[in-house]
Amino acid sequence: MLRLTEIKLPLDHDEAALTQAILSKLAISSSQLIDFTVFKRGYDARKKTNILLIYTLDINVTGEAQLLQQFAKDPHVKPAPDTSYKFVATAPKNLTERPVVIGFGPCGLFAGLLLAQMGFNPIILERGKAVRERTKDTFGFWRKGTLDTESNVQFGEGGAGTFSDGKLYSQVKDPNHYGRKVINEFVAAGAPEEILYVSKPHIGTFKLVNMIEKMRAEIIALGGEIRFSTRVDDIVITDGQITALQLSNGETLHSKHVVLAVGHSARDTFEMLYNRDVYIEAKPFSVGFRIEHKQSMIDECRFGDNAGNPILGAADYKLVHHCDNGRTVYSFCMCPGGTVVAATSELGQVVTNGMSQYSRNERNANSAIVVGISPEEDYPGHPLAGIELQRKLEKQAFALGGSDYNAPAQLIGDFLKGQSSAQLGDVQPSYTPGITLTDLSNVLPAYAIAAIREAIPAFNKQIKGFSTNDGLLTGVETRTSSPICIKRDKEYQSINVKGLFPAGEGAGYAGGILSAGIDGIKVAEAVALSMTK
Repeated sequence: MLRLTEIKLPLDHDEAALTQAILSKLAISSSQLIDFTVFKRGYDARKKTNILLIYTLDINVTGEAQLLQQFAKDPHVKPAPDTSYKFVATAPKNLTERPVVIGFGPCGLFAGLLLAQMGFNPIILERGKAVRERTKDTFGFWRKGTLDTESNVQFGEGGAGTFSDGKLYSQVKDPNHYGRKVINEFVAAGAPEEILYVSKPHIGTFKLVNMIEKMRAEIIALGGEIRFSTRVDDIVITDGQITALQLSNGETLHSKHVVLAVGHSARDTFEMLYNRDVYIEAKPFSVGFRIEHKQSMIDECRFGDNAGNPILGAADYKLVHHCDNGRTVYSFCMCPGGTVVAATSELGQVVTNGMSQYSRNERNANSAIVVGISPEEDYPGHPLAGIELQRKLEKQAFALGGSDYNAPAQLIGDFLKGQSSAQLGDVQPSYTPGITLTDLSNVLPAYAIAAIREAIPAFNKQIKGFSTNDGLLTGVETRTSSPICIKRDKEYQSINVKGLFPAGEGAGYAGGILSAGIDGIKVAEAVALSMTK
C-alpha cells in the first residue's frame, strides 16, 4: 500500500476529483488503481477565498514497487506504515496477582482496557461515580451551585475529558501509532467514524458518555473489575516496593503493580504520595481566564464567505504572543460553539474550563487565554507549591464572584482599560451557575494581568474583533495541566518506588484525551512486561 500526502483539492470538489488526483499524481491509468482510503483530511484556510482540502491517502495499486522506485525522491509518495496494534504480552495462565489502576479517566481507561485485553484482569479504582451518576451531579452543580467534591468535572468515570470539547489530536510523538489504537477503540465504542480521518477530530460530552460505558463493559467482560466511589487514601511501601493500597472504605488491597492515573486535580493524592516520600517535582503550568466571543465572528474571520460550510464546521484558533515582560500568553483548549463550565473540585473555589458537544452549535466560541508560569520563577521552594498557588487563585476567584460559585467576569474592553464592568454587551455568558461582573485585575498576579492585556490586542491582528469591547473574560483558569511531575524511569516506574507506574496528565506525562490514552497504553505495556518477566 502507498501513502500519498499533500493532495490538495478545492473545498467544493466532487467525489471523482480524489480518484483523478491520484491518477494524475502517479501518472497511472484507472486500471492500475485498485482502491484507496482517506487516512486524513485537513484544510488550508489561509486564503479565505480559496480554501483547500488537504488529503493523506492510502492506496492499493498494481506495480507498487515500480512506483516507489519511480517516486523515490518524492517526499509525498511513500509506503503506507503499518498502524495496526500488536500486544506486547499475554497474561500467564497461572496469574497470581492482579494489577491495579487508580483513576478511570482517559489514561486509566486505556491502561485498564489494554491490561484486560492482554488477560491481566485489572482492578480499576475510581474515587468518583459512574459516568451517568457523575453527569447528574455535575449538571446539578452547574444549576444549583451544590458541589459534590468526589463527583464533578474532575472526578468520576471518564475523567476531566468527559466535560470538554472531546478533542482527539495531540502534538506528542507517536512512532508506534498508539494514537491510532486509541481512535480505533473509540470508534468501536460508538464514536463517529469521521474521527479516523479528519485532521482535528473531536467527540463532545454526550457522545463520550455512551462510549465510556461501552468500554467499561468490555473491560468487565474481559475479566476486569471497576470499583466506583473508591478513593486511595494511602499506599504501603516495603523496602522500596509498593505492596498495598489503603482504600477509603477501609479495605487493604494488595498488589505490586499499580498504575497511578489520577488526573491533574487529585491534590490530596499528591499530598499523600509526597508524605510517603514518592519522588515528586514541581513543574510549569499556566493560569489565566476563559475568553468568549460570538462563534459567528470567529467563523467569518477564519473562513470568510465559506463560514458555515459543513465540511469546515465551527472555526477554531490557536494563538501565541511573546510579551515584553518575558511571559508567553497563548490560547488553550479552544472550544468552538461551546460553553464555559464550572470545574472546581474543592469547596470555596472557582475554576473555569471549556466544553463543547459534538455539534459545536452553541452561540459562543471560548478558549482559555493563559500565561505560562514556572516553579523557578513563580512558586519556588516546595514540590507542591504549584498546588497552593492554584488554590490561592481559585479562592480569590470564589470571593470575587460573590462566594456562591458564580465566577468573576469582565468585558474585554473594560479589562484592557483597567475599569470594572457594570453591564454585559452583545456576548452573553455561558458559564453556570452564573457570573458576577467585576474587575479581574486582582484575581491573578500583576505580571499575568499585564501579559494578557498586552496579548489580547496582539491577537486582534490575527483575528479581527478579538479585542472587541463586548467580548467576555471569565476567571480563573488554573487547571491547564498538572502542577507536579512524578518522575519515572525508562520502565515507566517511579524512580524511587518500584511497582508504582505514574501515568497520564496528573503525573505530568500527558495533556488531553489522546495523549493521556497513549500514555495509558505505554504504561499498560510496561506493567504487562514487568509481570511476565
